[in-house]
Amino acid sequence: MEFIINTRLRYPIAKVLRGGMLLVVLLFFSGVVQGQELHTFIEEAVRNNPTIQAFEKRYAISTEKISEVNSLPNTQFSGGFMVGENHMPMAMPDGEFTVMQMFPWFGTLGARGNYATAMAEADFVEIEIAKRKIAMSLSQSYYRLYELAKKQQVLDANQQLLKVYEELALSSVAVGKASAVSVLRLQMRQNDLSERKLVLAQEYEAELVTFNKILNREKISGITWTDSLTLPEQEVAIDFASLSLHPELTKFEELQKVVQQSEALNKKESAPDVGVGVNYMLFNEAPNMIMPMVSVSIPIFNKKYKSVTRQNTLKQEELSIQKQASKNTLVAQLQTAIKKRNAVRISLNTHEKNLSQARNATEILFKNFETGTIDFREVLEVQELQLNIEINQIEAIGEYFKQQSIVDYFIK
Repeated sequence: MEFIINTRLRYPIAKVLRGGMLLVVLLFFSGVVQGQELHTFIEEAVRNNPTIQAFEKRYAISTEKISEVNSLPNTQFSGGFMVGENHMPMAMPDGEFTVMQMFPWFGTLGARGNYATAMAEADFVEIEIAKRKIAMSLSQSYYRLYELAKKQQVLDANQQLLKVYEELALSSVAVGKASAVSVLRLQMRQNDLSERKLVLAQEYEAELVTFNKILNREKISGITWTDSLTLPEQEVAIDFASLSLHPELTKFEELQKVVQQSEALNKKESAPDVGVGVNYMLFNEAPNMIMPMVSVSIPIFNKKYKSVTRQNTLKQEELSIQKQASKNTLVAQLQTAIKKRNAVRISLNTHEKNLSQARNATEILFKNFETGTIDFREVLEVQELQLNIEINQIEAIGEYFKQQSIVDYFIK
């Protein structure tokens, strides 16, 4: 919509129309936010967020367990001395020392290492999920801050416009074209906008604290907003098949590997353990003796291992069902986010048409001022309508990018 300003109009009216044009520029400046880019904040959050750091510590512990499980059992040392005189008819040792080392069945240590490695890989997937969730949470907070900041700008612009209206109303009262009530209505309207600005400022400060805490900052830092967010001309096609690579689904694949390695370890542990040692005996009246020793630990009662096998089978089935349920949930959530994002685009088209018509109405009202009086009640009604449309536009743009952050969580 192009405003045509009649040069014959009195100065206050031309000023009103110029103010409206400035407001349009404020709302529809073409460009992307050029201040502090969102991706730099996401990188900072990934580095510093305590939730991610906690998952990284868990992964470090899991990795360390690989060394733990690859160790042999403790070497056993035992010894004893005869106390008192030996009256036994046969020779008895006066002292005895034994060293024994147990060895698990061949391949058991490797199976334990494979199991611990699978556990570590499952924990690593949790880090990737945490990073995506933090990025989404930070993006949502970022776009809420954007909404609040842009609403403040719109309220500021409207308040300046009301001051111009007030000047025009005072001039009209002086020449008998308007009543003093019109001035009071305009002043009350300005008071309402001041109240809304204070409420928005409180909301912005609260959201800014949330934003900085996601970044794990000790001091609360603000964000510099320069230009406006603009929607892409067209949406990128989404391949739902790519969801199979999402960490929330690959997590189940890693857990299934854990169960597989658990079963392989269970089979190894059901085999005998072999022990090798030496028994050294001391005699006073006979040569000392060294006796090699071998021991075997046989799991005769193996119900425990059979039960573990059945549990692992059931666990595999459970994970398959959980994976399918999780996939269904992800598809539904992604589809919902896409639907809401597309609905916002439709709403924005409607808001743009309504705003153009509201600006036309404002232009007509002030052009009529040339021929007679101006009804400031109608002016305020149109101004209120236009303000609501502008606020709705900002909320719609913010909602679009918040839904896009959800889409990004699933497909990036």
